[in-house]
Amino acid sequence: MTEPSSPLVDAGGRVHRPAGRRARIVSLVPSITELLFELDLAEQVVGRTVFCVHPKNRIKSVARIGGTKQINAEKLERLNPTHIVVNVDETPRRLADELARSGYEIVVTHPIEVRDNLALYRHIGALFDREREAEGLCGRFENAFAAVTEAARSLPERRVLYLIWKNPWMTVSRDTYIARMLALVNWRTAAHDPETRYPALELTDDLLARTDRVLFGSEPFPFKQSHIEAFRADFPAHAAKAVIIDAEMTSWYGSRAIQGLSYLAEFARAQARESDRE
Repeated sequence: MTEPSSPLVDAGGRVHRPAGRRARIVSLVPSITELLFELDLAEQVVGRTVFCVHPKNRIKSVARIGGTKQINAEKLERLNPTHIVVNVDETPRRLADELARSGYEIVVTHPIEVRDNLALYRHIGALFDREREAEGLCGRFENAFAAVTEAARSLPERRVLYLIWKNPWMTVSRDTYIARMLALVNWRTAAHDPETRYPALELTDDLLARTDRVLFGSEPFPFKQSHIEAFRADFPAHAAKAVIIDAEMTSWYGSRAIQGLSYLAEFARAQARESDRE
């Protein structure tokens, strides 16, 4: 487990006091922004990144202060936040440390195991006086997790290459949230590198021959059907292996993970049926 066992100790080891309902929250993590809304904290979310796009029908009213890697300090100061939520993978350590030195209370998140979402919900709920809402999310998560576990009983083991970038091609190692998510449906990630969590790689016939599916994630690189067609032209022997996967469903923790579990189970079933026809 990477999320804290104590509700008020964050993933960076920082101890927090309950902030209650007067907190002013800035989120630099798109999936956490969505979670804050799900926990009925919309009125306390005062700032976000340009990549915080959910919930689509409500997020536009929240001020944007930049991206996940670089923010506008003047805009941030004008918002007068009490708490800034960051993430180990998405927020540069330099930026998090700089914000802490400026006097903001930094809340660090870092889910790796899919079930770390339970601790994440409870941590945010305890910090901002939303324990009841957090427990409601935990119940929904447990139901979705049980369903995907049951679905996995009838799914074959597959070796998959999950692509997150091109020029260079990049993938995910097995100690990442994405890889742990895929493992729930018996998919083992190819091109694992124990030295780095997001290794660069070269697409070769040898690698692809040992891969059952090549999954083109829809983010952070916005893979589209044109990239699938280019892959099929370059590697005709492996053309049938290429498919786009909704990366929000596989890489976004927080409340999105509940929907993601259901999506992944159905996606894996569909791929199993496709394999049977090949």
